[in-house]
Amino acid sequence: MKVKYNRVSTIAQTGNRFEVVDKDNYDQTFFDKISGSVPFKERPQAKKLIKLIEDGRVNELVVEEFSRLGRNTADVINNLQWLDDMNVNVNIRNISLQSRPNNTKNPIFKLLSNILSSVYEMELQNIKERTMAGRAAYVSKGGILGRPVGANETTKEFLDKESSKKVVRELVRGTTVRDIAKIAGVSTKTVMKVKSLTKPKTEMM
Repeated sequence: MKVKYNRVSTIAQTGNRFEVVDKDNYDQTFFDKISGSVPFKERPQAKKLIKLIEDGRVNELVVEEFSRLGRNTADVINNLQWLDDMNVNVNIRNISLQSRPNNTKNPIFKLLSNILSSVYEMELQNIKERTMAGRAAYVSKGGILGRPVGANETTKEFLDKESSKKVVRELVRGTTVRDIAKIAGVSTKTVMKVKSLTKPKTEMM
């Protein structure tokens, strides 16, 4: 079975760009809308994919780039090693690189995967640093961060958000606050807010 795995960071992103540039046919496609900070094996759609792999039904996994397979270099490398142990050919589309073309190990794949995974992690860190610097400069010039004055959100609107619903589901399951924040792509403060607003409900379920 040949499958495709995609991930985007926010619900606002649709992943249509993948469909436009990728015209290949796949037996199945998995698409997670979740923060890249969540480990690959903890993502909802990735879990379904992993089950198929463990059942021996997948022989080729296609992703757009290495960063789709983990939250950092170590996570990506561990997942690639696991996929190799499962005899799955990993196809990285943006650099046309395969780990097991024609079921034969590609000696250059592991070297490039380690290097590129480190580059992606460094790029992410640089983006975070530039964002923080931009915010600091904005505030120093009199800018105000946070919700605009008067933009009040009702409790119902807040709890009706998909991210809030995810938080409630994980609270019911007994997941830790830190892990819920990663899974739902929200801050721990938001998790605690949802918990306080739904406390009777989550305690009864």
